[in-house]
Amino acid sequence: MSLKRFGVSLEDDLLEVLDQYVDDYGFANRSQAIRFLIKKNVTEQKWQCNHVVTGTNIIIYEQDRKEIASKITDIQYHYTDVILASSQYYLDKTLCMHIVAVKGEAHRLTELSDQLTTIKGIKHGKLVMSRAD
Repeated sequence: MSLKRFGVSLEDDLLEVLDQYVDDYGFANRSQAIRFLIKKNVTEQKWQCNHVVTGTNIIIYEQDRKEIASKITDIQYHYTDVILASSQYYLDKTLCMHIVAVKGEAHRLTELSDQLTTIKGIKHGKLVMSRAD
């Protein structure tokens, strides 16, 4: 894909914010950061419009809480239409990380994530979505 050049005018304070963003996230230059931000914005708009997206839901919990694993299984049963894969990893003797790979309409993936991350006893939960097209 070829790149096109164009000029952008920014206030001093906004330019400082952009330069700090470039430094903080290790972009090669301002153009790369702006491309990333535009793509991110387009992706997030697709989530709001319920386009088909893909993602992962990651939850961390104490593995000795067997009722949590059972609740995860029960919830996933109702979302087999969007779940691609589900796996768990034992991080140490106490913590388990459960990862669910998903693809479907954004609202459905968000709904699944909300149900999983609000299980009593979940230490951390996060849904990350990306464009599927």
